[in-house]
Amino acid sequence: MSHVGVGPRAVMRSVAFLTAGVLAVPALAGCTSEDPSGKPLAEQDVAAAGRASVSDGGTLRWAVDSVPDTLNAFQSDADATTTRVAQAVLPSMFRMDEAGSPVRNPDYLESAEVVDTEPKQVVVYKLNQQAVWSDGREIGAADFAAQWRALSGKDSAYWTARNAGYDRIEKIERGANDLEVKVTFSRPYADWKALFTPLYPKDVTGTPDAFNDGARRALKVSAGPFAVKKVDTKGDQVVLTGNPRWWGEPAKLNEIVLRAVPRDERVSELVAGELDLAEIDPETADEVGLAAGPPRDAATGTPLMGPGGTPAPGAQGRSAAEALRSWAVANGSDEEAAEEEVLAREKRSEAEAKARRRQQALSGFEVRKSLEPAYTQLALNGADGPLADERVRRAVARALDREKLAQAVLKPLGLPAEPVGSHLALSGQPAYADGSGALGEQNAKEARALLADAGWVPGGPVKKKDGEEAAGAEKDKEEKDGKDEKKSEGDDDGTYIVGEDNKNEGDRNDGGDDADRESGEKHSSGKNTAQGGAPGAYAPKGTAAPADAAAAPLAKDGKALTLRFVLPSGPGSETLRTVADRITDMLKEIGIGTEVTKVPDESYFKDHIAAGEYDLALYSWPASAFPATDARPIYAKPVPAADGSLNVAQNYTRVGTDQVDQLFDRAMTTLDQKEARGLLRKADSRIWAAAGSVPLYQRPQLVAARENLANAGAFGFETPVYEDMGFLKKGAQGSRPSAPAPSSSPSSPSS
Repeated sequence: MSHVGVGPRAVMRSVAFLTAGVLAVPALAGCTSEDPSGKPLAEQDVAAAGRASVSDGGTLRWAVDSVPDTLNAFQSDADATTTRVAQAVLPSMFRMDEAGSPVRNPDYLESAEVVDTEPKQVVVYKLNQQAVWSDGREIGAADFAAQWRALSGKDSAYWTARNAGYDRIEKIERGANDLEVKVTFSRPYADWKALFTPLYPKDVTGTPDAFNDGARRALKVSAGPFAVKKVDTKGDQVVLTGNPRWWGEPAKLNEIVLRAVPRDERVSELVAGELDLAEIDPETADEVGLAAGPPRDAATGTPLMGPGGTPAPGAQGRSAAEALRSWAVANGSDEEAAEEEVLAREKRSEAEAKARRRQQALSGFEVRKSLEPAYTQLALNGADGPLADERVRRAVARALDREKLAQAVLKPLGLPAEPVGSHLALSGQPAYADGSGALGEQNAKEARALLADAGWVPGGPVKKKDGEEAAGAEKDKEEKDGKDEKKSEGDDDGTYIVGEDNKNEGDRNDGGDDADRESGEKHSSGKNTAQGGAPGAYAPKGTAAPADAAAAPLAKDGKALTLRFVLPSGPGSETLRTVADRITDMLKEIGIGTEVTKVPDESYFKDHIAAGEYDLALYSWPASAFPATDARPIYAKPVPAADGSLNVAQNYTRVGTDQVDQLFDRAMTTLDQKEARGLLRKADSRIWAAAGSVPLYQRPQLVAARENLANAGAFGFETPVYEDMGFLKKGAQGSRPSAPAPSSSPSSPSS
């Protein structure tokens, strides 16, 4: 994803972005053949190697999207680079494993368990006795308590992104000795392992001034295999150096330099030898992959070398040009024409030489690929307009062939092309199950019947007054900077991991009727627009759509059914636009028109997604090991604020239900993991049925890495092990995963 706006919670969680936290009650149950969670669709690809095979020393130059505005991962402007830094320099009580599940981090934690549930839930952490901050002080209860007070939400002087989980803590005490931390909760909290990762020293969290400003550009005290040497805003880089007080396995690298390099400039930096590791777009991945083969013509792609290394026909350069001129003159041909051919040959020879040099420079790299712990979705804004009607949303969702969309993105990359079946987890994670059956399979006929039941008929009259747009396009305006187009081209997948601009959102406990009740549920589509008819109802049995409905635009009350499809316009969005084009074609088949508007990247999320200025949009959410906590604000029913505005939290589709909220609340308070997974899967089914968003595919992760770089690349779900990264000794080799198996049937994406 070239344009990643990582939300505060996402920054603190999720392997690829800064996840941590974990659950330590009963051990996670292993997956069986009957377990719907299945296995991860792709392994991580990091050229894994034992530490004995990795050289000591060296500098890893790693391309990132930005130099972070803050090194405090709990602030709203933290980003993906904040995540990388925190993972390398700060304690994490738990890490992510290959299946996206939390596991204890033994460098910091000897054990963590729930020791009491009545009258209050009590968790005791036993810390590694060697764990110390870089100033020599032991990591202990004072650090836990200071972070709790900063993030609990009770002191508004702390500029925090969210307080979920911390607001449930009643007190933190020293245990039986200095190595024990006793945490008592005021309310049961299933996701307690999500807390204290990362853990900041009390020097950072102890006062509002230190929290708000002290850790934005420097971390004077740390406790990881690396420490922050400097944040160089002029040089667009963050430099990490080995921590001399680190008690674990010593870091193999001397330094890690995180350089901010735009996506569209990374291939040039790779060619120039200025980078060792960089996430790249599919086009760059193709070029790096081809560089391992024989040199090819820059224009035609044909080999420039023949058998045995001899020049291929047309690749002989100047001598061939001279021979052509002599032959032309000797045979009475026009000498001027021959000269033009000679010049053309020379120009082509120069291009071929340049291509050979470029390929040679890239031949020392390889593409490491996996699937990101994030998925791309189609968001349907249910605040107003046609999509306020659940039947229209369901029709849009059922018009989509999600298998074809996943294949369009992932199959050319050689990655498993299966549609995502859950809003709350990805294949392999314990909470995963395919809940799409609650919506129904792709079916254009039934989609048209839903639209007919909602009053949208084909070929209806369209009355448009001056200045009035078609239904669904009332708020669509052209951007003033001239960057917008109806259709355009770009690069790579510019999907957003949303939430960067989110402010404090505590957990709500809405109460209400029993979460399992199927009838009488109150639905919300942002403005709580009355939708008419039973939620999700189909047209009466036997209702047939007109034969030409696929080609005839739909209309109602004199307005055509046209939806605003907003997309980012900058570099890194080509994949998104390809997906949008296919979705547009699929909707056209059921009579729904789209008006595609591309907007500048800097305004895409803030001015359109968060502001609700769209009907359809594509963006991504990270997968979480703690969906009960992290996904609740994404799908919570919007509620009116005191000033009359609508509080949507992170629910940018403005579609939510009381029942979903209740299921999340119950899952968050049960310590029985099996029961919690069941509740989350029920919640996911209800989210599918409400059709506010449609998960499409797990995002591809493509990384260019030097061939001799070990234990780094496409990390997938797993948290990187920074101390093991390094360059292989001469003759040593790292292991790579085998090619992914062909995708199984989309009807069972978890298999």
